[in-house]
Amino acid sequence: MDLSGQLEALTANAAEVIPVPELESKLRTGRPLRVKLGLDPTAKDVTLGWAVVLRKLRQFQDLGHTAVLILGDFTAQIGDPSGKDETRPMLTKDEVDAHARQVLEQFDLIVSSDRLEIRRNSEWLESLGAAGLLEVSTHHTVARMLERNDFAERFAEGSAISVREFLYPLLQGYDSVAVEADVELGGTDQHFNLLVGRHLQRVYGQEPQVVMEMPLLEGTDGVQKMSQSLGNYIAITEPAEDMFGKLMRVPDRLMEKYFRLATDLSDEAIADALAQPPQEAKRRLAESVVRLYHGERAGLDSRAHFDRVFKDHELPEQIDDVTIPAHAVKDGRIDVPSLLKALGFASSSSDARRLIDQGGVRLDGAPVEANVIGADEVRGKILRVGKRHFARLL
Repeated sequence: MDLSGQLEALTANAAEVIPVPELESKLRTGRPLRVKLGLDPTAKDVTLGWAVVLRKLRQFQDLGHTAVLILGDFTAQIGDPSGKDETRPMLTKDEVDAHARQVLEQFDLIVSSDRLEIRRNSEWLESLGAAGLLEVSTHHTVARMLERNDFAERFAEGSAISVREFLYPLLQGYDSVAVEADVELGGTDQHFNLLVGRHLQRVYGQEPQVVMEMPLLEGTDGVQKMSQSLGNYIAITEPAEDMFGKLMRVPDRLMEKYFRLATDLSDEAIADALAQPPQEAKRRLAESVVRLYHGERAGLDSRAHFDRVFKDHELPEQIDDVTIPAHAVKDGRIDVPSLLKALGFASSSSDARRLIDQGGVRLDGAPVEANVIGADEVRGKILRVGKRHFARLL
């Protein structure tokens, strides 16, 4: 691929590239660029939100560049304050290490093992020591830190900002120095931190990295950034049918964004999908994402399952998730009348038993014929009681 083709492909879907001429200049050298992506393993799953930057990293790899994937095992213990309105709790080293082991296995679903360096920033940050940290901190001022919107807002409100939060952008920036990054990827919420990396590289005599910011993907609630702590996320290792069902709950107004950031479809294929009625477009979206992580057969099967459960049985496509009450479960088995009463789907236990006897209680379309059933037979399924009551049981 020629230079203009590389530049167009690599900047596609990016929210901002700082600055584009420097990226073009680096590509013109013809040498493989070192493309840094730092991810703090603060939770156990790789989500479709994380996958946005990971897929961009893979794109650089496919064009012959080196991916430098940094597991922020040191910085994860501090907690990135970006976009937060309060101090984040610190994680223990054991917690971070456990999450790191889990996400490393999932990275293989997106990034290539060729042209890949996986580093942990504890390699250089633990040995930096107090003297080294003080030296790095001399290269940034409190005034510059308060240029960050989240810090400025918290300061104006009188909310606490810990000194360790001020240190986080410096440590992330020092990562770029340690690995001599040519390009750093991140979400738009990382804007300040990414620019600190450019600044510190200049200070330490390196050519500053190009910053490439990718859009943030909203979660299934359609409002806030996809986040495991908020529960609005879709994990890339979720069972195909669960992934398909969650994608069908993404608000219509976000479909184009999901198509562009979460699938590998061409512009023409996306335009064709969006020209369809909304529910058909969303089926194509869900099938395309499932196919990426589970294969073509799973994409087709999960669509067929969804249509069988929802469309063919005329179920609503927006169904509330409901946690099974603890008092309805005993020894791994669920008392169905107690469950129906607790959910407000029956007025009493006797009313619930009558509904069961009359065939008015169904799980994924199949009639429930017993008053007691195994909990494993229920979780993740759609409970339907009569014509009006529906719940997805968790």
